[in-house]
Amino acid sequence: MCRACLAEPRPLAAEYFCVLCRTPFLNPAPLDEEGRCELCRRGLRGFDVAYSFGAYQDTLRELIHLFKYTRIRTLAGPLGKMIASAVPGDQSFDAVVPVPLHWRRRLDRGFNQSELLARAVARRYGLPVTNAVRRGRTTIAQAGLSNARRRSNVAGAFTVARPQAIAARRVLLVDDVMTTGATAAACAAALRRSGASYVALLTLARVDRRMGVEPYRAGSVAVGVS
Repeated sequence: MCRACLAEPRPLAAEYFCVLCRTPFLNPAPLDEEGRCELCRRGLRGFDVAYSFGAYQDTLRELIHLFKYTRIRTLAGPLGKMIASAVPGDQSFDAVVPVPLHWRRRLDRGFNQSELLARAVARRYGLPVTNAVRRGRTTIAQAGLSNARRRSNVAGAFTVARPQAIAARRVLLVDDVMTTGATAAACAAALRRSGASYVALLTLARVDRRMGVEPYRAGSVAVGVS
């Protein structure tokens, strides 16, 4: 992997975005007077706030594909630095929790990419990593599903195995990509039910619907990264 490719991804920028989930918009019309989008107004996000390094497109998207689908684990280092840089300096947390994979998918892949990113974030900020959230059942792939079907697909899929590890704590929930936020919302809901006082979502990239970028679908091949 060349240095130029690793240096190319830039932080996500937008003139208008939701103050809570950081969803970017072309204009302020979708936001209320407090700067919240519709999903946040309706309380459908589950998490308290969301941070993300960059947009899920171009080189960053290709790097994530190489890391996640072709199992290039050495990318955990540079990608970990990117995601860790997205944490605001004025925020503090008590624990870092990765979004889990079902054990069958983890066995097939060999690792949970979200856990590797979570460990990079935890090292930078001196925080403990706890695999508190468990995926209790297999869900179908989220790609191609509507927002409502995504939420239904993951509803009740997550539990917290060790509530004492997150009770009354500020939790940083880490995942690789945020598309609609349905999976993160289900994880955050499980954490809040188990006593977490605050749940912030941190992702390496998020789908920027201003750009018309389609999520990755199984069977596609990442190309063009030197």
